[in-house]
Formats: sequence, structure tokens, C-alpha cells
Amino acid sequence: MSRVVLAIAVLLGVGGVANGLFMLVAPVDWYFAVPGVTTTGSYNQHFIRDIGLIFVGAGAAFLLGARQPKYRPVAWGTAAAWLSGHALFHFWEVAVGLCAPSALLRDFPAVTLPALLAVAITIHAFADKEAAR
Repeated sequence: MSRVVLAIAVLLGVGGVANGLFMLVAPVDWYFAVPGVTTTGSYNQHFIRDIGLIFVGAGAAFLLGARQPKYRPVAWGTAAAWLSGHALFHFWEVAVGLCAPSALLRDFPAVTLPALLAVAITIHAFADKEAAR
């Protein structure tokens, strides 16, 4: 497995866990700290903490796959599926007029880029698994 792929997995893992823990521990602070979040709806502590749990789980899946090669395709694939759905939801919000197109640019580093990276390393993990057979 490429060092770059593993580095991306660790970065996604640590970032996901850190963001999720921030959401769980300090939802109000998270709500006001992340650019654009306040424009997507009213503060909802329960919802932020629900999503925080998902980020912790997705981040843990990336870290698990980085540590245990046999789990990479499923762990990374599951996390990539959620991150991709999250990114597509942001595109849908723009498509139906809930957000301005500029939101896609603002959200790209924290929403779309992680999804693209997750899909890329997942494809790599499946290809490696096939090559090992």
C-alpha cells in the first residue's frame, strides 16, 4: 500500500475523529466556528451531536483500515459512502436553491475534497485486495 494512500487515510481519520469530538463536546462552539454552518439552519444540539457520532465513526474507520489492511475495502468504503452522500447533499442544496453556488467553493476543503480522497483510497484498497489474490 502506498505511503501516500496511508497518509490520506490517517489524515481523514484524525480529521474525522477530531471534528466529531468537537461536535460532541462543544456543539455550540462547533456551530459558530465552522464557516457557513450558521447559514444552513438553526442551531440544533441533538442534530450536531448525531452527526458528530458519524464523523467519529467514519474517522475511526479510516484509522482502522490504515492499521489493519484486511479491513480497508469495507472500512474505507463505508466511510467514503457517507462522505460522498454528505458532499452530494451539499450539491443538491445548491441545485434546489437552498444555498448559493458559492457555498460549494466554501465547503470544498471540508466536504467535497474529503469525499473525493476517500473514494480514491477506497478504489485503491479494492484494487490492492484484488492484486493480492
